[in-house]
Amino acid sequence: MRKLALSDRILMSVDKPARYIGNEWNSVMKEKSDVKIRFALCFPDVYEIGMSHLGIQILYNMYNQRPDIWCERVYSPWTDLDQIMRERNIPLFAVESQDPVKEFDFLGITIQYEMCYTNILQILDLSQIPLHACDRTEEDPIVIGGGPCTYNPEPLADFFDLFYIGEGEVANLALMDLYLEYKEQNAGRQEFLRRAAKLPGIYVPSLYRVSYHEDGTISAFTPLCGEAPEQVRKVIETELDDAYYPDNPVVPFIKVTQDRLVLEIQRGCIRGCRFCQAGMVYRPVRERSLSWLKEKASKMLKSTGHEEISLSSLSSSDFSQLEELIRFLIEEIGEKKINISLPSLRIDAFSLDVMRRIQDVKKSSLTFAPEAGTQRLRDVINKGLTQEDILTGAAAAFEGGWNKVKLYFMLGLPSETEEDMEGIAALSNEVARVYYDTVPKEKRNGRVQVTASSSFFIPKPFTPFQWASMLEAEEYLERARVVNHAMKEQLNRKSLNYQWHSPETTIIEGVLARGDRRVGAVIEAAYRNGCIYDAWTESFHYDKWMEAFAAVGLDYHFYTSRTRSLDEIFPWDFIDTGVTREFLKREWKRAQEGRVTPNCRAGCAGCGAKTFGGGVCYETEN
Repeated sequence: MRKLALSDRILMSVDKPARYIGNEWNSVMKEKSDVKIRFALCFPDVYEIGMSHLGIQILYNMYNQRPDIWCERVYSPWTDLDQIMRERNIPLFAVESQDPVKEFDFLGITIQYEMCYTNILQILDLSQIPLHACDRTEEDPIVIGGGPCTYNPEPLADFFDLFYIGEGEVANLALMDLYLEYKEQNAGRQEFLRRAAKLPGIYVPSLYRVSYHEDGTISAFTPLCGEAPEQVRKVIETELDDAYYPDNPVVPFIKVTQDRLVLEIQRGCIRGCRFCQAGMVYRPVRERSLSWLKEKASKMLKSTGHEEISLSSLSSSDFSQLEELIRFLIEEIGEKKINISLPSLRIDAFSLDVMRRIQDVKKSSLTFAPEAGTQRLRDVINKGLTQEDILTGAAAAFEGGWNKVKLYFMLGLPSETEEDMEGIAALSNEVARVYYDTVPKEKRNGRVQVTASSSFFIPKPFTPFQWASMLEAEEYLERARVVNHAMKEQLNRKSLNYQWHSPETTIIEGVLARGDRRVGAVIEAAYRNGCIYDAWTESFHYDKWMEAFAAVGLDYHFYTSRTRSLDEIFPWDFIDTGVTREFLKREWKRAQEGRVTPNCRAGCAGCGAKTFGGGVCYETEN
C-alpha cells in the first residue's frame, strides 16, 4: 500500500489537497520491481493547468503501454505547499507512487509557454536536483525538455541535459531503448548524452559551444563532438492515424481549467499568419481520418464520463471533414447531451448549419480572432480576412442564436498606426451593429455582448516577424489606452467590453522567446529573487525581473527593441523545422509590402515543409 508523501495535517492546511494525492480515474499504477525505467512527466504549472494539457495525456499513456516503463505525473506545487516543502525539506514527488522525483531515471518537462521558466527551476530545486546540468551526477535523473518552447531552447540550455524537438510520439521510445542499453553497459551519463545526440530530434546543449561578436550577437554555434549534428531536425508524425492516442485519459477529481475530453482532429495550420509560431513550426498540415475520429470519440467518452468534447486544432474550421464529424457527434452521441466545443474557429469559414447543430445540444459563447482592426494591417500579418468576411460570419453566428462574442486582437504589430488601433474599436462596434440589424427585437436574448481583448505583439522564432522589434511597456500601454478611448466613443459602446494583457509580462516573454544562453542567468537570478508562477498575474513581479537583469549585467533591450539584420545568426538557427529561412525572409518582405500569401490549400508558397513527405503538401497530387 502506497504512503502519501504529505501528512494529513499538511494536506488539510493547503488549498485543494486533491492536487497532490493522485489515484485519479484511469491513472496508472505499477509495481516498481516490474519496471526498468521510471519516468517523471512534469507540467511546470499548477495541477489544474497541467491536467488540461493533451500532450501530457498522450505521452503518459504511451509510455505506460510499455510494461518496462512506469510514467508518473508531476506538477508545480502551489505557493502554499511550496513554502511548506522548503521549510520542512520535503522533496517533490510524483502523484502516482508519491516517490521523490530525484529517484527517477528521467524527469521530462513539457515547456508550453515562456512564463513558466522560473517554475522549471522550482521543479528542479524542490526535487533536490542540481539546477545546472553540468553539476548533475550519475545519481540524478536525466532532465529532458519538450514542447513548443524547445524551438528556442537556448535560454534554458544550462538547466537541461537534453531537449526533444518535435512531436513526442515519434522518437521518445527510441530514447528509452537507448537508455536501457546505457544502463546495461554502465556507460556513464556523458556517454549516454553523446549517443542520444545522434537520435532524430534530440539536442544536447552541453555538446555545443556558442561564440559572440563584440556587439553581443552570435558569431558561431559549434558542435563539440562528432555525435552532435550541426542541425537538429524536428521529428513529426506524417500519418496521424498511426500516431499513439489514449483511449483512457486520466480524469481529475477536481475541476480543472479545461474540464473536457479533447479530440485532436489535425495538426498544423494552412493559413500562414506571419506572427504565429505554431502555424510555422507545426507544418505541414495533417488531418486525422473521419473513421479514426469517430472510433476514438466513442471510446474516450465511454472511458471517462466527460460531458463535453473539444475538437482541438490550430484552425478547427479548416478541417476538411468538420461538418461530417459534427453530424456524427450530434446524431450518435447527442442523445447523451454531450456539449461540443469548437475552439480556434475562423469567422469566414464557420458554417451556419454546423452552428445550429451545436446549439441544439448546448450553446456557449463564440471566440474569433481578427487580430487587427483594419484591412491594411490584416494584410500585413497575412490573416486573410476581410471585414465583409468578419461581419458575414458574425451575422451567421447571431442568426444561430448566439449573443456573446469574443474578439482577439494584437497591439504593437509591425507598421501599426493609430488608425489601426482605433480600428479595433470600430470593428467591435460593427460586430455589435450586425447583431441588432440581423436579429429581430422579439427574438433577441438580451443585449449583445462583444468582448474585445488585446494581447501585445511578441516576435517569435521561426516566424516571418522574428526580425521585428518590440516596443517599451509604456508604449504598449499607451496603445491600449487609444483603443479603450475609441471604444467609449462607439455608438454601441454599452455592448462593448475591452480588456488588454499586461505590457510588463509581454516584455519578459519577449526576452525569453528570442533569448540566447546568457538569458539563463537572468532566469536563475529572478527565481532566486522569488519569481515563480510568472504566468499568473497575481504572482508576476516585473521589478524582480528588472533586478535580475541588473544583477546579471544584461540589457533586456538587446532582445526586445533592437533592430536585427537579415543575416544575423539567431540562437535557434541550428534547428531545422522544415520551413526555410529564405521563405521566412520572403514573407517578412511581403509583410512590409502589405502583400497576402495564399493559404496552403489555395497554392503552395514553397515554405519547405514538403520535405517531410506528408500532409497538405501532397493533398492534390495523384
